[in-house]
Amino acid sequence: MLTQSQLAVIKQTVPVLQENGETLTRHFYARMFRENPEVQAFFNPAHQQAGTQQRALAGAICAYAQHVDNPAALADAVELIAQKHVSLGIQPQHYPIVGANLLASIQEVLGIDESSEIIDAWAAAYGALADIFIGREGALYQHQQDTFGWQGFKPFVVARREQESENIVSLYLARQDGEALQPHQPGQYITVRVTPPGGLPVMRNYSLSCAPGESHYRISVKRERALADEAPDGVCSGYIHEHLQEGDVVEVAPPCGEFTLADANAEGVPLVLVAGGVGVTPLLSMLHGALAHQQGREVIFIQCALNGAVRPFAAELQQLADNHDNLHCHVRYSEPSAQDQEKVDFDSTGFLDCALLDQLVGDRRAEYYFCGPVPMLKAVYGLLQDKGVDDADIHYEFFGPAEGLAA
Repeated sequence: MLTQSQLAVIKQTVPVLQENGETLTRHFYARMFRENPEVQAFFNPAHQQAGTQQRALAGAICAYAQHVDNPAALADAVELIAQKHVSLGIQPQHYPIVGANLLASIQEVLGIDESSEIIDAWAAAYGALADIFIGREGALYQHQQDTFGWQGFKPFVVARREQESENIVSLYLARQDGEALQPHQPGQYITVRVTPPGGLPVMRNYSLSCAPGESHYRISVKRERALADEAPDGVCSGYIHEHLQEGDVVEVAPPCGEFTLADANAEGVPLVLVAGGVGVTPLLSMLHGALAHQQGREVIFIQCALNGAVRPFAAELQQLADNHDNLHCHVRYSEPSAQDQEKVDFDSTGFLDCALLDQLVGDRRAEYYFCGPVPMLKAVYGLLQDKGVDDADIHYEFFGPAEGLAA
C-alpha cells in the first residue's frame, strides 16, 4: 500500500514523465536488453526499431502515474497487457528484472539519486502494479488450464496450408497428440513459437481466423515487409511464408486476448464488423461466431483492402453471405487495379467514410468491432465519434503495441 506522501510524489512526476517519457523508455529497453538479455525473446524487434513499443510503454507509465491513486481506472489497459503477458509466458520472476531496470533508468535519465523520495515512491508504485499483474496473470493461466487443457507451449502440426492472397497465407494447425481442441472465443489469438534456420526461437501472436469449435486452429499470416531500407522484414512471418509446409511442427500456446465478441445479442442492434487488410482475421472468427450463435441478428461486414490481389477470404465471405440472409458484406478497395475494374468484384472505392456508414447503418444504434492498420483504426474511431456512437459500442484491436486513438 502506497502512503499518501508516496502518492503525492508520483503525481508530481507526471509532467516530467510526459516530457521525458520516450527518452526514458528507450533507455530502459536498451539497458534491460544489455543487463538481462534473457528477456529479449519476449519482445518484437520490429516494434522496438519502429519505436512503437517505447511510445506505448511511455504512455502506460504516464497513465499509471496519473491514476496511481485509483488503479481501477486502468482496468481495461491492465487486462490487455495481462493477456499479452500470458500469451508470451511472462512469469512472476520476470517482474523484479523489469523493476530494477526501470528504477535504474529513472535515476540515470532524470539524474535522480537512488536515495531520493522519488525513487522510493516509484519502487512502491511499481511493486503495487506488479502485484496487480501477477494476480491477474495467475488467474488467466489457470483459466487456460481449465478451458483449453494446457498452459505454455505444445507441439502442433501444420495440417493444411492455403494461400489466401498475394501476401497472406493460412495455416491449419492441429495438436500433434491428436487431442481435441476446445472452442476459443471469437477474436482471440494464439502464440506461435518457431525457430528460423540459424536463428533463435521467436514468438508471435496471430489472431484465429477460424470458427470456434473446429478441429484445428487457423491463423492467416501476412508477409511483413520492411517499411525502410534499414528495417528488418518480419522474421516470423518470413519464416512462415518461406519455410513452413504441411506436416511441419510448430509450438502453440493457448488462446488469449480481450478483443472478443460479446455474448449478449442486443435485440434489434446490428453488428458492424470493419476489417482493414489482415485485420480481417479476428473479425472473420467473430463473423462465424455471430452467425452461429446470434442467429437472426443483422450483421454488416465491411472489408477494406488495397485491391483484389491482397484481399483474403473472398470465396469464404461470399459463401457465408449466400447462406445467411442476415449478413450483408460490402467490399471497398482504396486502389482497385485494372483487373479489379474488369471483374467488378468489389462494391465501392476509396477509404471508409461517413457516407458509407450512413448508407449501410444509418442513424441506428449498432455495435462496432474493427481491426486493421493504425491509420485506419484512428480514422474509423474518428468517424464513430463524429456519428455520436457510444464508447460502449466501440471495440477495436491493435496488431502490436496499443496506442491512443483519441488523438
